[in-house]
Amino acid sequence: MKKLVVKNLVKEFQLSRKQMMSQKTTNPKLVAVNDLSFELTPGVIYGLLGPNGAGKTTTLRMIASLIKPKSGAIYYDDKDINSNISEYRSKIGFLTSELKLDEFFTADDTFNYMGQLYGMTDEQIAKKKEELFASFGINRFKNVKIKELSTGMKQKVSLAVSLCHDPEIIIFDEPTNGLDVMAAKEVENFLINLKDENHIILISTHIFSLVEKLCDKVGIIIKGKMILDTTMEEVHKKGSVEDVFFDLVDKEDMQ
Repeated sequence: MKKLVVKNLVKEFQLSRKQMMSQKTTNPKLVAVNDLSFELTPGVIYGLLGPNGAGKTTTLRMIASLIKPKSGAIYYDDKDINSNISEYRSKIGFLTSELKLDEFFTADDTFNYMGQLYGMTDEQIAKKKEELFASFGINRFKNVKIKELSTGMKQKVSLAVSLCHDPEIIIFDEPTNGLDVMAAKEVENFLINLKDENHIILISTHIFSLVEKLCDKVGIIIKGKMILDTTMEEVHKKGSVEDVFFDLVDKEDMQ
């Protein structure tokens, strides 16, 4: 079984003088992620939770190989991802708020372009586009320029583009951001289908109900540290995800 193992990740950022003043600190270094370890396995949806500034997005960006940790390592299929970074990246679908679509491309153009970047044939692109555009209700808008789409439709196109190459590892930061109730439900159903197809899935969200519905495991990061890493079954022995989350946040704030 191909596992993705995050082992003892540490990431620091250098703060500017202005940032130091705003954070009321004299330390020019911010430890965004501190000795973080957890595992992702196929057919399991892992939900990563934490307050703003806890280190969630930094963690996702390291797993997606966009930034390097100061120390620690990430392994996929028992290999350090840096041993063949191009091959590893070809297996990742990463959705983030930082993904900016070209506003003058249509959804159709965008999907074709990304498929070509991943080395897909025209036939493969057409087949995957038909599947994803139908799943996310994009077909009616596929020839509309990105700049003319609603926020929700832009999010759907971003989702489709991130999945165009049928990635083994799916990393989604706030996947239902900007979506109405019906569209969010479509995304939830699609993630469940991907889980059933044995993909590795990591989602970060502030929506507790989404975690309750989808996730099999939960990790809670506070101040860069993994405070809780367990199954949803174990969480429910203590209460709801929301109750457990705020209980842990309160305890950390008291320390």
